[in-house]
Amino acid sequence: MTQAQNHSQVPVDAAVLARKAADSVAVMREAVQKYAKVVYASSLGAEAIVLTDLIWTQVPGIDIVTIDTGRLPEETLQLLERLERRYGKRIRVYYPDAQAIQQYVNENGINGFYNSLALRQGCCAIRKVEPFNRAVAGYAAWVTGVRREQSAARASGAPIELDPRNGLAKISPLLEWTEDEVWAYIRGHKLPYNPLHDRGYPSIGCAPCSRAIEPGQDHRAGRWWWENPESRECGLQPRQRPAAGG
Repeated sequence: MTQAQNHSQVPVDAAVLARKAADSVAVMREAVQKYAKVVYASSLGAEAIVLTDLIWTQVPGIDIVTIDTGRLPEETLQLLERLERRYGKRIRVYYPDAQAIQQYVNENGINGFYNSLALRQGCCAIRKVEPFNRAVAGYAAWVTGVRREQSAARASGAPIELDPRNGLAKISPLLEWTEDEVWAYIRGHKLPYNPLHDRGYPSIGCAPCSRAIEPGQDHRAGRWWWENPESRECGLQPRQRPAAGG
């Protein structure tokens, strides 16, 4: 059974889901009230579908942007168009610096990121982190789709916390959601989603760095699968949470 089909069959309490959606909206409205300029950097994953719907229907004061790394699956780009058609709005797209990519590829090869952790992180820095920094420039807070159950590093987050790396407040409205609840919301609202989820991809990034997982594997096992689990972040999310007071 495929990822999306599997979760479409799991019963989710409608009242619980409605409460979680309301709580998520409340977190985002609080962020807008407190920080005024808030941006959602969409990954176009399953969580992004939920957040896009909540933002565009209930918290329109939040801007939505996304990063086209230049190596995204075609299915992801088609999803972007489907979302814009459904809501009649545009997601602002940011691209990496072409000269930086050219230099990286000339020095390391088109798929040099497979050769070491440093090279992979360097590729992510060019294709994701630098455009992300441009996308959030001028904002006071950014919204993420992270959930506690996704990884140990994400389990200890707070709905609203300071992100010391870029000086922004980090807003995580879906922290308490389960994967089944994400899919129940998508199904219940008949929202478009990436068809790669139906092929066993719970987490989708660049095409050469994402693959399907086996049943029972960790949610992010298909991302940078050739690396140790502790290193499997692109640089936008922490690999481990700083010690309290640090």
